[in-house]
Amino acid sequence: MEQKWQKVFDIVFFETASGKQPARDFIKRLSKDDQKEIGADIRVVQNSFPIGLPLVRKLKPDLWEIRSLIKDGIFRVFFTILNEKIILLHAIVKKSNKTPLKELDVAVTRLNEFKRMQK
Repeated sequence: MEQKWQKVFDIVFFETASGKQPARDFIKRLSKDDQKEIGADIRVVQNSFPIGLPLVRKLKPDLWEIRSLIKDGIFRVFFTILNEKIILLHAIVKKSNKTPLKELDVAVTRLNEFKRMQK
């Protein structure tokens, strides 16, 4: 039986014009245990996309979230995909079930900025 190989996506952190990587910086401020949990979830997405709930949810065209449970609450990292790369745009820890609109707006703004930079 022939084995099918699935594409493994590269992981890239969105970088601002000033060279900052907001999602990476946010994750690095979390505890080592939380970083390991989030890293494991990102690796699953990297190796298995497209996948759905409970780990990944599509929010808008070209925008998804990785959903992780950590000690401090509900972690979300918003991402897009382009040229076989997963671009991590924005990261938050939620305190309730609903994603704050201002956080979603940040992710959408970064998505649009990233698209403009690719042209």
